[in-house]
Amino acid sequence: MNPVIIDVRESDEFEAEHVECSIHVPLSEFQKRAPALLKTLDGRPLVLMCRSGKRAAMAAEQALAFGLSSRPAVFEGGILEWKRQGKPTVVTRQFHFPVMRQVQLIAGGLVVIGALLALRVNPAFVYLSGFVGLGFMVAGATGFCGMAEILTRMPWNKSQPRNS
Repeated sequence: MNPVIIDVRESDEFEAEHVECSIHVPLSEFQKRAPALLKTLDGRPLVLMCRSGKRAAMAAEQALAFGLSSRPAVFEGGILEWKRQGKPTVVTRQFHFPVMRQVQLIAGGLVVIGALLALRVNPAFVYLSGFVGLGFMVAGATGFCGMAEILTRMPWNKSQPRNS
């Protein structure tokens, strides 16, 4: 029996490229969505996959609490290793820059700009850095990141069929 591949990467990563017929359950929603799915698939060989294997290992640890008859396997090396082995994937975007990395770059840049402007132009610019920090605190406390929500709607983050 072929294993069922469960991809725990975030939606933007999965939409850009994934293993055909894999099931998408993002790690950020794993505790909520996985228990029912895993119980339905219990008894079948399960393989958890992410980009490099770290998030899949975290998901495997969480899955232990769901009462499965066996622990899901982790595809070591993730989709990067899958592709290195020459196995096929479904690609909708040739280049993909994850939304959370975009958030980190923009937020970090805004903090640095706010600090520099506060030092060189006007101390009131320190509020820009404070605003970004407050945004991170809200995101950490609630799981909602407004900047990520905005970035996912940007045209460069929309999936488009690849010309082949």
